[in-house]
Amino acid sequence: MTKSSKISSGGITVCFEQKFQQSDMARQHGHLRNKLWSTWPPSSQRVDPCWVDLIYLSTQEDMQIWPHRFELRVRVILSAGRLKLFPHVRNIDTVPFSFTLSLRNYFTVSDISEVRIEGLETLDYIDNKLHRRRATEQADALTFDEEIDRSYLNTPNKLVIIDHGKKRTYVLTKGGLPDAVIWNPWGKCGQAYETMLSVDSAIFERPLTLQPNQAWRGSQEIRIVASSYCSGVLDPATVLHNFG
Repeated sequence: MTKSSKISSGGITVCFEQKFQQSDMARQHGHLRNKLWSTWPPSSQRVDPCWVDLIYLSTQEDMQIWPHRFELRVRVILSAGRLKLFPHVRNIDTVPFSFTLSLRNYFTVSDISEVRIEGLETLDYIDNKLHRRRATEQADALTFDEEIDRSYLNTPNKLVIIDHGKKRTYVLTKGGLPDAVIWNPWGKCGQAYETMLSVDSAIFERPLTLQPNQAWRGSQEIRIVASSYCSGVLDPATVLHNFG
């Protein structure tokens, strides 16, 4: 989303029209990763509550990579303890097209070995580290003691990321984004892996098809609450109080 040709990681990357089966990084992230987007309202205008629309219209250059005309919008709403994103794809072409999309969330954590993700138990996943081998999650919660690069299929609308070191819980709630990708490179990125975790809200197993002038809308919310887990069990009363 910058004028620079240099690609950087962090925050939330909007990955559109990805090729998950390819190893090329640009394809994994989609070709819009380092493109210049427009914003609305203008930055000089004060808005309450705090929100902004990020807007991208396909160009002739994009057509050489992916031959379809589209409009992609992401509304971002920020408030205390929560961040909401609403991706919106419109087909402005004269023919149908199918697409994949993900919101790649990079979390800063205390120590990856102190982190667990709940909500993935018994789900099928594709192990990208093992030549896209299909498997089923057997653990009650996903923990990290080696490189993890998995694409979970047909996930629930809510995933919980528990950081015991920070005594903090991230609750990721999503709509229209049925899949999830979990990644930590372990030793491949030096010591940086110790304090990072990537969790995607995604559409990849079954690409969506839009007819001309048809639109799709999705949603994602990340909430931060104080950890209220004991042996992996969430205290609903505490969570509801903190979410209020």
